[in-house]
Amino acid sequence: MTAPVGLETERFRLSLLPELGGRIAACQWRHPDGRWLDLIRPMSLPYDGDEEAGCFPLTPFSNRLRHGRFTFGGREIAMPRNTPGPHVEHGHGWQRPWTIAARGPGRVVLAYEHAGDEWPFPYGVTQTIELLPDRLRIELAALNRGAEPMPYGFGLHPFFPATPETTLEARVESVWHVDDEVMPTRLGPAVELWGSESRLAVASTALDTAFAGWDGEATIRWPDHGAGLSMVASEPLRHLVVYTPPGAGHFCAEPVSHCTDAFNLAAERDDTGITVLPPGAALISSITLTPFALA
Repeated sequence: MTAPVGLETERFRLSLLPELGGRIAACQWRHPDGRWLDLIRPMSLPYDGDEEAGCFPLTPFSNRLRHGRFTFGGREIAMPRNTPGPHVEHGHGWQRPWTIAARGPGRVVLAYEHAGDEWPFPYGVTQTIELLPDRLRIELAALNRGAEPMPYGFGLHPFFPATPETTLEARVESVWHVDDEVMPTRLGPAVELWGSESRLAVASTALDTAFAGWDGEATIRWPDHGAGLSMVASEPLRHLVVYTPPGAGHFCAEPVSHCTDAFNLAAERDDTGITVLPPGAALISSITLTPFALA
């Protein structure tokens, strides 16, 4: 694997691994008191493809697809299993090499081109990573390069540090309850799993599911580090996948466009978040991460 690509400004330091699924390997922010803090859980050296670190794009779908199979336009799509579990996870972009399409001061554009394989729809997707004076901005843009409509979904999969006092705050309307294979079983009010408090205590919560009806804003606070992080996602990223493994030292708050197994659920309901892109059509969204000091 080639050396990571570095991006650095006065307030931010990033390490990127384009060949490893277009992944951000590390992201640090300089606190006003001079400390450099990890905003993203850094990958360990040597870079070995550790799934539970860094931040990577999700394409052409988020989370799990039941047994890697679904039917679209009268055709059955079957994707090979890509993790030890029984279902295909996170699409395929996170396991394919990306290339550097453009680079400038504080800015890199990573690109992935898909010609068609078990996922028979050719498409292209770019990830523009930009360091602004006070924030990190990531834009995802997908384009259907095929001659037929393509079902599609995307998002971002960041791993955040989890400390004993870490909280996650977000406004969500509903939640997908899941079975032992983390597959959705029913949609219920968010309070059933989030609880009545707006701030979720990460260390004392065990979640691995998608929340729907998200307004696109979330706030992480690390009181023991004196820092916080505001995350804002534009449409169509209106689902928030929350993964809080107890005692792991990290958690995920993933802005995504659809719920788990959305391609299959879409056969019976219209609230999964799936997009169908006509030939030549694009889907674009952005996520900004703005760190701040706690008073």
